[in-house]
Amino acid sequence: MIKAKIYKFFMKSMSTFILKGVVFLIGLAFLSLYILALPRIIGSVEMGGYDPLLLGLYIPGIPFFIALFQILNVLNYIEKNKAFSELSIKALIKIRYCAIVISLLYIIGMPYIFYVADKDDAPGVVAIGLIIIIISSVIAVFITVLKNLLLKVLYKINEKELNI
Repeated sequence: MIKAKIYKFFMKSMSTFILKGVVFLIGLAFLSLYILALPRIIGSVEMGGYDPLLLGLYIPGIPFFIALFQILNVLNYIEKNKAFSELSIKALIKIRYCAIVISLLYIIGMPYIFYVADKDDAPGVVAIGLIIIIISSVIAVFITVLKNLLLKVLYKINEKELNI
């Protein structure tokens, strides 16, 4: 009995630890991109006409890092057995808003991306912009479904507590 509880706790802690590590590595990769790579590219003479495009990559980084922080919060709630709580739902709502903001920022920037792609005959730039819009939109929809599922579970838990 005790071994089963220890094993269950270890497996739960280990899975959230691995997920936290993955989220941390994703954040570190993007942070290094923002700190090391983009300033060099923006500062290069060859990229003189594309400064607005490259500077536009920094703005969606703000909601991206906010979403990563909220993901870490959700993982902490899971570790503390508070996965089915209002805190988790609020964190999911913030993640959804961040995904929507990223989509909207890229939608607003798409005319300039089309201009750059047409100017240099580089359709890959448009494809990258569309992929980012699609991925962040799918994440927003998935988070909405997950939030609604959590709300139903939370409602049933509260209903059972009131009946007892």
